[in-house]
Amino acid sequence: MKAFVTGASSGIGRDMARYLSSKGYDLILVGRNNQKLLELKSELKTSSRILNADLSKTENVMELYKQIENEDIDIAINDAGFGVFGEFWKTDLDKELGLIGTNITALHILTKLFLKKMMKKNKGYILNVSSVASFAPGPLMATYYASKAYVTYLSRAVSKELKKANSKIVVSALCPGPVATNFNNVAGVSFSMKPLTSEYVAKYAIDNLLKGKRTIIPGKMNKCMHIASKIAPSNIAMSAVYKNQTKKNA
Repeated sequence: MKAFVTGASSGIGRDMARYLSSKGYDLILVGRNNQKLLELKSELKTSSRILNADLSKTENVMELYKQIENEDIDIAINDAGFGVFGEFWKTDLDKELGLIGTNITALHILTKLFLKKMMKKNKGYILNVSSVASFAPGPLMATYYASKAYVTYLSRAVSKELKKANSKIVVSALCPGPVATNFNNVAGVSFSMKPLTSEYVAKYAIDNLLKGKRTIIPGKMNKCMHIASKIAPSNIAMSAVYKNQTKKNA
């Protein structure tokens, strides 16, 4: 058994790799921090391969896939991503383009390429890491929220297509709320509610992926937020998001 994980050098991706290794999966670990990947590799119980890549650039994503296209991947996890905080007219354009490249374009490419290969054997799992941020527009983190909406709705739509095709392949969206990772440092924010641990989210995500759950939402509060997003009008949801965002410290 073999799994592929982007964003594996820290946070949820790292803890997914640890949990998968404990379940007997060999791993292909992708990240930008080679030292952290080496440290992770040294502690894993199973065989692992390290690949460094900046997924914000399309050519790097294509080159990455060329390096692993002959591998027999059972689980592909697209975890790499980051956020940018601030009013849209003030945030840095280059950083946002990097966000779109990583959160959307790289995930789109890898999902498509892995799925095309999995279709040939009619089995496999793809987990795309989204967020509760995908449930409503996100003032003050507009680009990040929009990118996660793309991830969730792409994953759901593809999952529906697979169901209609009677495929055994599972494509799932993981939608956590705040998680205790390095995400908030990169985005320049602090959470206004107590975050879940990345260890808990990683285990919950993998267990539910293997059960065939298509939308995975860890934590009771986050499940409530999902239900509320279906009920509340968009302008009310946005006002609530904005109020919550202003509590974050840039």
